[in-house]
Amino acid sequence: MSERQNSSPLTRQVTLTVLTLATFALAIVVGFGFYAASQADDASLVRQKMFIADGLKDQIASVQREQESVSVWDDAIINVRAGNQTWIEENLSVWMFTYYGHNRVYILDAANHAIHAMREGKVVDASAYGEDQPTLLPIIEKLRRMLAGPPQADAYGQPAKMVAEDLVSLDGKPAILSVMPLVPSSDRITQARGTECLHVSVEFINDAVIGKIAGKYLLDGARLVPLSQPAGPAAVPLVDSRGVILGYIGWDQLRPGLALVREIAPALAIALLLAGGALVFLLRRLRRASAALQTSQDQAQYLAFHDTLTGLPNRALFEDRLRRTLLFASRDKTRIALLYLDLDRFKHINDTLGHPAGDELVRQTAARLKHTIREVDTVARLGGDEFAVILLDVPDVGSAEDIAERLLLKLREPFRLIDDQVFVSASVGIALSSGSDIDADDLLRKADIALYEAKKNGRGRYELFAGDMDDLLLRKRKVESELRKALEGEGGIKLAYQPVFAADGRGILGAEALIRWSHEVHGALPAAQFIAIAEERGLIGDLGKWALGEACRFAAGTELPWIAVNISPMQLRDIGFAGQVADILSKTGLDPCRLQLETAESVLLEHNDTIGTVIAALRQSGICIVLDDFGTGYSSLSYLRRQAIDKLKIDRSFVHLLDEDESARAIVKTLIELAQALKVEVTAEGVETDAQKALLVGMGCRQLQGYLLSPPLEPGQLLALPGVSLANRERSAARA
Repeated sequence: MSERQNSSPLTRQVTLTVLTLATFALAIVVGFGFYAASQADDASLVRQKMFIADGLKDQIASVQREQESVSVWDDAIINVRAGNQTWIEENLSVWMFTYYGHNRVYILDAANHAIHAMREGKVVDASAYGEDQPTLLPIIEKLRRMLAGPPQADAYGQPAKMVAEDLVSLDGKPAILSVMPLVPSSDRITQARGTECLHVSVEFINDAVIGKIAGKYLLDGARLVPLSQPAGPAAVPLVDSRGVILGYIGWDQLRPGLALVREIAPALAIALLLAGGALVFLLRRLRRASAALQTSQDQAQYLAFHDTLTGLPNRALFEDRLRRTLLFASRDKTRIALLYLDLDRFKHINDTLGHPAGDELVRQTAARLKHTIREVDTVARLGGDEFAVILLDVPDVGSAEDIAERLLLKLREPFRLIDDQVFVSASVGIALSSGSDIDADDLLRKADIALYEAKKNGRGRYELFAGDMDDLLLRKRKVESELRKALEGEGGIKLAYQPVFAADGRGILGAEALIRWSHEVHGALPAAQFIAIAEERGLIGDLGKWALGEACRFAAGTELPWIAVNISPMQLRDIGFAGQVADILSKTGLDPCRLQLETAESVLLEHNDTIGTVIAALRQSGICIVLDDFGTGYSSLSYLRRQAIDKLKIDRSFVHLLDEDESARAIVKTLIELAQALKVEVTAEGVETDAQKALLVGMGCRQLQGYLLSPPLEPGQLLALPGVSLANRERSAARA
């Protein structure tokens, strides 16, 4: 009876009503969740499209800035007028491909006729312009109309940039087109309106360019979608000025709402079983998931503009702040200073102590920089060991120099890295804005040039940008580029050989390989000049490897007792150098005992375990180590004994004064006696007179080198000397 009462219609109705209400409430919550997820996905997609659209605008602006760096230039007008195709190739066309990735460049004269053409880094016949002319001509004519019209001014009253750009389709591929006139950068060049030559630059919008745009906003799967394929919702059309769609930029759509629904799906399933209790649980999970999503978005926003290792602003945020700061400084008529800083020999720290130590050094450097500057200033990490500092409201040059000096002093304090105390120096380049200098890219370039000069002039110092640094850097870059071509086999670079004679002046003991570069334009370039540039620009390894290979190959085919090759101290700092030498000897077939490596005595002063290890490995294989130009540096006898050198070479500056300066004779005699005491060989270089030779022989020197005995010779000339000939195996091969 009681069971029937408990299951009365009222009880069932109440139960059914409660269940219905609970189910209805749960359905509302679930429906609202899916609706909110859909709305969140839609809103996120709108933001993603805005990001891509803004990124495309930034890329177009970047192409214009890169093009402007060569179009506003007196030298450009001079050389284009003169028809200097080599200069145009190196500075206006191939340069744009090599350094910026522009795929096509055309130079047009005042009548819009092509006088130069470049495609994918290769100069082609100017007639190639005809293939692209129908597409490019409307934009070119637009720029001509702008040039013919009255001068325009921007929002700040400055002359407006003369540029015409558009998205175009070339060879079925979308591209960024930018056309600028070549205009003077100073009053030295005059140019009548309507006579301007034009610089036409094309950058194809490929997956690499799109990936760079999407990478700023952490979007994955960015790609170019042609018109023949469906674009999907996550796509932005590439539209030209006529409204024609050339293609799409597509990417993998971020769906934060869908991700949220997937995360709370298990909780929703439990909620269906637990009714009211599950509703509370779902609300709590919803709040937790929303907070996690917000945290993820905040983190993504932070990572987009900050360096993950140091927490400092990254390059993107730094460049934005620099441009804003320059605008404010121009408005308030104040000056700012930009400091470029990087650590000296940071690669050596990484190589010897490992990358964790290098990362820790970067973190500690960032902390010191941040605590040394004012709160209103900005310090950013641009990548690797490179940092930049923006100083606000700098009254004069001295103030910027004082801050640079404080930073250098702070960085000279010892660093503690993995239980090792390390001393590090830094180099700083300084550039100051002026009343009319409000271009961020120009200020960045000047600071970079000043930093390069600081490193070249000895490191551990600062340099202030000076106007003549631009020309010097361009000349060095030209030499660097041509040296790379020469090493790739385009001619001009070769070895000469100067024999080393016995004390009788007749017997040949060996020969020294001397590098020579006969430039097709500048003639014979001094070896010291281009070797210094090779060391500065990171080419010394390739240059040294080439010279060593050529010398060993030559010596292996002769009966010379030994061949001497000069090496840079920088090569000895490479832990893999001994292995490289062994590989060259193996390939050329030269006995290690017939190879002598000459290096500067400055290597003895470096407290460098790597150099000691490399020298020991070379000597163990049978190779002789020679100290070149001995007596001109700051050698220590303890270092000399510890490194176990095989031969000393007395510098020519002492030999030159032998027959006229008593102190020079005393120094040379002491150096020869030092070599004898250390039981190492000694060679005197620069012997030019019979008197010098007689004095050296009388002092006990048994190896002589100099113009008195023989100048540097071509390989064939050396082989013609008595006592020097081809090896037996080569003579046998020749007879066969």
